[in-house]
Amino acid sequence: MGTRSSMLQEEEISEIQRETGFSSNQIVRLYSRFTNLDKSDQGFLRRADFLRIPELAINPLGDRIVHAFFQESATDTVNFRQFMRVLARFRPVKKNATKNKLNDREEKLKFAFKMYDLDGDNMISRDELLNVLHMMVGANISDDQLGSIADRTISEVDLDKDENISFEEFVKAMERVDVEQKMSIRFLN
Repeated sequence: MGTRSSMLQEEEISEIQRETGFSSNQIVRLYSRFTNLDKSDQGFLRRADFLRIPELAINPLGDRIVHAFFQESATDTVNFRQFMRVLARFRPVKKNATKNKLNDREEKLKFAFKMYDLDGDNMISRDELLNVLHMMVGANISDDQLGSIADRTISEVDLDKDENISFEEFVKAMERVDVEQKMSIRFLN
């Protein structure tokens, strides 16, 4: 799996299938996309490679999503296995399908929480919430309106009144949201 010219071995495909829940066909097709993004032909992606994906380039949270891939690797590169583990969090959850830890409700919520937790302290502060809201709406809403939204959100979600949103408070606030559906991307069939 080191260079573009290498192909996935059946054993690697089986391991990735077990780990991520993707079908063999999906893995092969996503590997093809991965190698197309790997312009350096080194077997890994850098931040710039991700930013060439048009859907991420125009997504207001694109930079945060790209950041999530690099949290998985803890380096400045992402290999195919790490790429697949992050994508697995967005794999649709099928009824009666074998459960997969990477795309269960809790993992999807952890991923969403990290989109807001900009400094990685396991809390969402008012400033972090404000920054993400600003990323999402840009100049379409005034700073005063965004501040009001952030204040109201924190007052409703912050159960222990520490002026931050913990992961547990985030989970509680998301109880009625169909996270499994909303955080799913239709992959190649």
